[in-house]
Formats: sequence, structure tokens, C-alpha cells
Amino acid sequence: MVHNLTAINSNLMTSLQLSSPSLLQSVARFLAKKSSSDEVYSELAMQHYRTPVNIGTLDDDDEHVGSGLVGAPACGDVMRLQIKVGDDGKISEAKFKTFGCGAAIASSSYATSLLQGKSLEEASQIKNTDISDKLGLPPVKLHCSVLAEDAIKQAIDDYKRKRGNKIQVSRSS
Repeated sequence: MVHNLTAINSNLMTSLQLSSPSLLQSVARFLAKKSSSDEVYSELAMQHYRTPVNIGTLDDDDEHVGSGLVGAPACGDVMRLQIKVGDDGKISEAKFKTFGCGAAIASSSYATSLLQGKSLEEASQIKNTDISDKLGLPPVKLHCSVLAEDAIKQAIDDYKRKRGNKIQVSRSS
């Protein structure tokens, strides 16, 4: 993608040299900002993309496991995030499988690392900005952190639903 953008920028700049110099300078400044904000990721984001943690699945039939499945139709990203809650009420394990861009993979990986050891209440407080700010996602990729937040909330809701179905209510006759 960088190579293609560079070629497009080069062709555009050559064309603009034939027109106004001030227009050329304005476009050059815009493209420099656009290229750097669209293509530069933090070291943490690159680490979670290159070597993601907690990839895998947990047993959906386990009553201690909650699953969230979300997607973004506009870009095709699909994220499945699962949590396993221990007897102490804290998340003992979190796994994910994501099909999508590098930012979606990094967001999933980082989100699962945030969840480890948290209570459900603490986990439910994780916002997409906690993920995007830490990873330094560019604005065009913020939807990836929104997917991660939504997947966390769905996984928590699924876990609570499963546990709610296991509660026996005694009825007096």
C-alpha cells in the first residue's frame, strides 16, 4: 500500500508542477499529513499485529465461557472474542480470532491482554478509546477498536446469560 500511495503521490505531484506552485505546496502538505497519519502505527500496535497474543478459541459449551462475535460490513473485519471467568469472578482467560486488517488484529490482541485478571465490572468499563489511544490507531482505523469494545461487551453479556440460565429459582407451593 505504501508503494502504491507513493506512486500515486509522485504522479500527482508531477502533474501539479505544471500548474500553480502554491497549489503544489498545499497538496504536498496534505499528502504528507495524510500518508503519515494513515500509515504510521505505534510500536505496540505493530507488536500486537506481528505477534498477537491469546489467539484461539474456548469451549462455547462451558458455562464459564462467554463469546462475542462482531463485524464491520464496510470493511469486512470480523472479530470473535471469548472470555473464561473463574470461580473468583475474574476473567482467567481471553481468546480471539479475527479476520481483518492489521489494526483489527492488534485491537483484538491488545483487548484480550487487558481482560486478563479483571472482574466483569472492570472489563465492562473498557472503552474503544482505551484500546485506540494505547495502540495509537489512526482515525481511519478507530472502528477496529470499536469492534473490540463491542466484542468484549457481547462476551460479558453471553457469559451472564449462560449463568443466568443456571440459576434455580425455588417456588413455594
